This record gives sequence, structure tokens and C-alpha cells, in this order.
Amino acid sequence: MKENFQTLSLKNICKNFPGVCANSDITIDFKASEVHALLGENGAGKTTLMNIIYGIYNQDKGDILINNKKINIRSPKDAISSGIGMVHQHFMLVQNHTVCENILLGYKQAPFFYPQKKFKNKIKEYSDKFNLHINPDAKIWELSAGEQQRVEILKALIRNIKLLILDEPTSVLTPNETSDLFKTIKNLVQSGLGVIFISHKLDEVFAISDQITVLRNGKVVGSVVPGDTSKNELARMMVGREIVSTYEKKQKKEGKVALSVDDLWVKSDRDTFAVKGISFKINRGEILGIAGVSGNGQRQLVEVITGLRKPCKGKIEIFNHDISHKNAKEIFRLKVGHIPEERLVFGCVPNLSIMENSILKEYDSPSFCKNMILNFEKIQNHTRKLIEDFSITTVSINNPIKLLSGGNIQKFICAREFSSKPELLIAAHPTYGLDIAATDYIRRLFLKKRDEGCSILLVSEDLEEILTISDRVLVMFNGTISGIFIPGEISMEKIGLMMAGSTSS
Repeated sequence: MKENFQTLSLKNICKNFPGVCANSDITIDFKASEVHALLGENGAGKTTLMNIIYGIYNQDKGDILINNKKINIRSPKDAISSGIGMVHQHFMLVQNHTVCENILLGYKQAPFFYPQKKFKNKIKEYSDKFNLHINPDAKIWELSAGEQQRVEILKALIRNIKLLILDEPTSVLTPNETSDLFKTIKNLVQSGLGVIFISHKLDEVFAISDQITVLRNGKVVGSVVPGDTSKNELARMMVGREIVSTYEKKQKKEGKVALSVDDLWVKSDRDTFAVKGISFKINRGEILGIAGVSGNGQRQLVEVITGLRKPCKGKIEIFNHDISHKNAKEIFRLKVGHIPEERLVFGCVPNLSIMENSILKEYDSPSFCKNMILNFEKIQNHTRKLIEDFSITTVSINNPIKLLSGGNIQKFICAREFSSKPELLIAAHPTYGLDIAATDYIRRLFLKKRDEGCSILLVSEDLEEILTISDRVLVMFNGTISGIFIPGEISMEKIGLMMAGSTSS
């Protein structure tokens, strides 16, 4: 069955959770040698459906068929045996193990003696073949989000799967990395592989897909061929209304300095310098975008400014306070918000409830605590307001936050950070994993907060986002600043050269 894969068919798939119908009578065909895109808002049921195909969830009703033969998938092991692989939105990797060890885990064909030594050649072969270069000896915790995703893709491909599910595969990739991934996908499809491509980015869907299916509220709205539809029509299918993606920015007023970074040097986890003597300032009421290819020091810069990492040299001032060696709590008290790159690692505690996560930074605030006793009524009201204001889909505020979809977790973190009324916001990939409507909402909220006087450091690998809402853009390459410019004043070619290390004059 694995060698002769032609079609995976879903027939009337239904899946219910307490109080929520995640999938309702879904019928779709996924074919070999085809990229089938799955679109939908956060909470539309896309990931649940893919988890059913991959055996993480079991459907309540309906059938899964391969080449018109009914199969029972009760675990990921069953799925892999049937030729189905999946790269999850939240990576399934063991942080303290190496790349090679992670790929070897559960791999039946791994040699018994010296498996890592013998397996590295196989990893290199696949890395070269699919342009997914990665150091097999690196520990997962040392890698950027983009590099970890490459490990997940390699892990699936090495198992010789015939249908690959990619859940938001480009959310942490730069334009160049996305282009390389698309080349990889096209090579896979040409070799007979079927690909299910989940994305919120309509440009990508049109660039890579052969077929598009749209989900809304757990149901199939329709399936179309890219050549027979438009971005506006797909957006309407996804959210049920028109999305206007133009943004008007008010003239920026010159204000006092909110953040000052002077001759900053920061080491990475590998004990090499990731940030090398950079200096810049952000004024009050200004959005400074940080652009650059993943792994060029952006992560370490954000961690130092937010108190998660200590600098080796240099000075950081926030509102004229030297915070170079202060911890995250002390920096938060200066009215600094932080939307982290990795939401499940730094943004929330997955096993705690939504309500508990809503006050992670403010549990000792007089607003929620008196005489060391939490006021649960106020906390509940606060949590419900966050959910209502940001349209977060959940059954109960008492559920563990890990049960929310990735996009809803991201919206919740944004809601919590904005609720603290920050005067400086450090945002790393704030719209990662968000659907088109939620992305539009967050970007407009950033502009609204900017007009109210909030200063924002925006780190994003989405160039459209950076150029759309930033007042100035700083480009990082190899831990240094390769250019600073105002959006609209230089060409995309010049920006690309800066991202590749060509220093701006």
C-alpha cells in the first residue's frame, strides 16, 4: 500500500471535543503528485483533521481510505506504516538530544551498532538532496525555530513517507528559506509524493498549490483550483467577510528615547558571539522593525533586552534605566511587554489553565492579589475579557492552554501582553501561525498602540509585515547591523543584499 499510494480519502469525518465540534462531515481527497492546500481561520479544524490522519486523534465518525481501501489509523505508528508523515506546527523534538538522535528515534532501520556514526551519512544525503542543510551533531535547544523545522522535515522524509502533512511550514522561515522549501516540495511532488500544505499566507498557497480546500467552523466551505479563484475570494471563504489589508499610518512624532542599545555583545548557547557590537535607538511612539535571515542574532538580541540572557559587553537602557543585567521581572515592571518567538517555551505554561496563564506576570499585582491571596473572581473576569476582546476560541478558561490551537495561543499571548498596557513592546514573530483576519487585527492593534505612544521593537521574518507597519527597519546579518532604512525608500533588491550581508552605505 505504501509503495503504490495514489489517493488518501476522507469520508464524512467528524470529531467532537467537550462543547466543541472540531470537524463535521468532512470529505476530501488528497492525491499523489499534488500539493493540496488547506486554508481556514484559527480554530477552523485544520490541525484536528490532520491529527486524525496522523493518528494522534481518532475520529468519532467517518472513514479514512488509501487507494479506496479503508484503513484504521490509531496511532502515528500506523500512519507512518501507511506512508503518512507529518511536520507539526509545534515541533515534536527532544530538546536535549542532537539532530541525529532525534531523527533516529523510533526509526526501524537504524543500525544496532554505532547508529549515529553510520546514520550521519544518510542525514547528509537527504540534506543535500532536499536543500535542508543542518548540523547532525547540534543539540535541538541550540537551533533556531527555522532550523528545528528542517529537522522535522528530514525526520519525516527519511522514513520514506508517501504523503507529507506540513502544518504551517513557512511560519518561521525567511523568504529565501521559503523559496528553498518550495523547491523541495516541488521535487517531492515530481517524485510522486503527495503534500498537504496548511498555511494562512495566500501568496504561498497560490505559488505552490494544485488544489485548495477551505474550512470554516469545522466544515468544508469549498475546494477550488488556484487558477479559478482569487485571493479576495479565498479570504471571503475563510472568514465569511471582506478583508481590507491596507494600513494607514499617522505621521510619526519625534519623541524621547524609549530603548537605547549601545555597543552590545551577546553570546549564543554555543559560546560564540551572536550579537557583535550593535547600537540603535527606538523613540517613543515608533515601530522599529528587525529584518534578517533566521539565526543572525535576532533571537539573542530579544532575549537580552527582555532579561532572558545576559550581555557580555555593552549597555541597554529602557526609559533611561540601565537594564543590562536586570532580570525579566524587573524589566516587566518598567512597563515592557514581550511576545516571544516560541510561545510554548517562553510565552505560556502549557499544562496550566488559560486563566492561570493570563496572570503569569501579574500574579502578585494588587489587581489580582491581596495579602498573598489571589482574587479568583477578578482573574476570571480578566481572562474572559482577553478572550472576548481577541476572539479567542475556547470552551472553558479552566482548560489547559495547550488544548488551544496554535493561533489561539498566539492571540492569547498578544492579548495578555497588551492588557498590561506596555509602553515598550518587544514582539518576536507576533503573527506567527495567525489566520488572515487575526493577522490583520494584530497589525492594526500595533499601529493603534504606536499612535498612543507605545514603542515597538518588531522582529519578523515576514518582510511584508515589516515593511507595512514599521517606521524604520534595521537589518541584521551575522550579528551585526547591515543597514537601516525607512520603508519605501529603497528597493527590494537592496533589502535582499542587506539580508545577505551587503552593508548599506
